Amino acid sequence: MTQAGDAPRRNLDVARLSAHLATMWRIRAFEEAAIRGLKDGLVLGAIHPSIGQEAVATGVCLNLDRADLLLSTHRGHGHTLAKGADAGAMMRELFGREGGTCGGKGGSMHIADFGVGMLGANGVVGANIPIAVGAAHAVKLRGGSEIVACLFGDGAINRGPFLEGLNWAKVFDLPVLFVCEDNTWSATTRTADLTAGEGAAARARSLGIPAQMLDGNDAIALDEAARAEIATVRAGGGPRLLHVKTYRLTGHTAADAAGYRDPAEVEAAHGRDPIARLAAALAQAGVPAERLEATRADAYAEMERVYDDARAAPFPPASGAYEDVQDIGHPRERAF
Repeated sequence: MTQAGDAPRRNLDVARLSAHLATMWRIRAFEEAAIRGLKDGLVLGAIHPSIGQEAVATGVCLNLDRADLLLSTHRGHGHTLAKGADAGAMMRELFGREGGTCGGKGGSMHIADFGVGMLGANGVVGANIPIAVGAAHAVKLRGGSEIVACLFGDGAINRGPFLEGLNWAKVFDLPVLFVCEDNTWSATTRTADLTAGEGAAARARSLGIPAQMLDGNDAIALDEAARAEIATVRAGGGPRLLHVKTYRLTGHTAADAAGYRDPAEVEAAHGRDPIARLAAALAQAGVPAERLEATRADAYAEMERVYDDARAAPFPPASGAYEDVQDIGHPRERAF
């Protein structure tokens, strides 16, 4: 695994990786602003930060086309931003304001933006997997060229939708890339204590789905692997799975102090910070320090503006409470 301070890599695509770094900083700045919003009483409900996991979001989503589809989790801010959703609309959504991605009605765990192919975050662990498979099946039935990317956590592989979804995807050879974003913790319990066998990659292979494990904090390697896997899926290669090992530097939620973790473990994880590692690689490739700092500063300045805009935005009118609610047919008072 390459880490900050290792020997410089050769032949880096500096422009491409600089774009990845910029997106990673935008995700980090957005998450920190969202946590501030929770502390300031502007967010009602839970926030699940992905601080420390930014390379996964960028490595996968920046390799997708705009028309490609994405399914995310309760920890989905980074995925959504990297897929192209507007940061201002996302922050308004967290604050429950007009102009939010879902009109201020969904909040953090239900962000969706169909305009960029983001079909939704999901508060139910693993529930996004069969939705992604259904979307991929629809693409195949209509002869589309899009693919579907589905990101889920390590805890999701111990739920039924994982087996059902991967089995269906393989049986029908669907255009879907599964990504297990393994941060080693299932909420407040270490995943290794809950999971038999070798985990997501081994289970995928048992169903005939090609799978590989990667260092999810190595943005360069992840970018290369995701690019290759997405090209294979798009070319008709059927479902694939990436099992990427990373670490969340915060608790399960923004309000979780994570006292169940060994402080030494968290400190070691900070030393593997994916943003610092990519910045170090770019510096070794000759990118000036002032340009790297400007990338960071621009991200925080953007999210400061986004925060202020969302705080000043109005709440949705009460008259809109029943809009967007499905009303097909008429309810029956009795079933028979």
